[in-house]
Amino acid sequence: MQIQGSGALVTGGASGLGLATARRLAAAGATVTIIDLPSSKGAEIAEELGGVFAPADVTNPDEVAAAVAAAQAAAPLRIVVNCAGIAPPAKVLDRDGNPADLAGFERIVRINLVGTFNVISQASAVISKNEPLDGGDRGVIVNTASVAAFDGQIGQPAYSASKGGVHAMTLPIARELARYGIRVCTIAPGIMETPMLAGLPQAAQDSLGEQVPYPARLGRPDEYASLVQQIVENGYLNGETIRLDGAIRMAPK
Repeated sequence: MQIQGSGALVTGGASGLGLATARRLAAAGATVTIIDLPSSKGAEIAEELGGVFAPADVTNPDEVAAAVAAAQAAAPLRIVVNCAGIAPPAKVLDRDGNPADLAGFERIVRINLVGTFNVISQASAVISKNEPLDGGDRGVIVNTASVAAFDGQIGQPAYSASKGGVHAMTLPIARELARYGIRVCTIAPGIMETPMLAGLPQAAQDSLGEQVPYPARLGRPDEYASLVQQIVENGYLNGETIRLDGAIRMAPK
């Protein structure tokens, strides 16, 4: 699978893991379309990369369909990377022992899991109609789960459920889309240097990094982006969730 000359769609592409991925794919020769919220820096980054900004809510089928169409118009869409997501804490019981706000749980699952499925569905409908490359490849879809899918901490039931769902649907979707020459993989990052963590004091960031067996530091967004590139280029990777975590196994809290 060649990146050069391909169209790439990156959700959450205006910051963090998505931004690093958009930059790496653009540097490798892809025409990148960024999906992010209208309030993001997506337009500025797309201009920097010579790509397209398609403001959209990943849970909205019409907005995502329009973004996919814009990506296909810019270059044959063959690469999709789902990085959009949120991670607010949401316990089962609050500190007074009262039930959690169900709307908060639903919002996390809707954005992280339903939004990912929406993008996969809308994009694969377009990719499946591409002319196959040598070997039959039409495209690659890379999703983002989390080590919380396997080692969820206290306060993460909604986040863990959403990311566990992304992991769980990877194989059945890969099996379904195999007939179209579309591969599907998922990355499960550990503790990464993202804007969410950047707001923490340096001492707190260092403490988190020291929990990683080796290397004892936070993961870097470009390391995620590098793995995306490897998945795209390695034609035998399919239906797999790959942990990118320095061998960490998260403690209960």
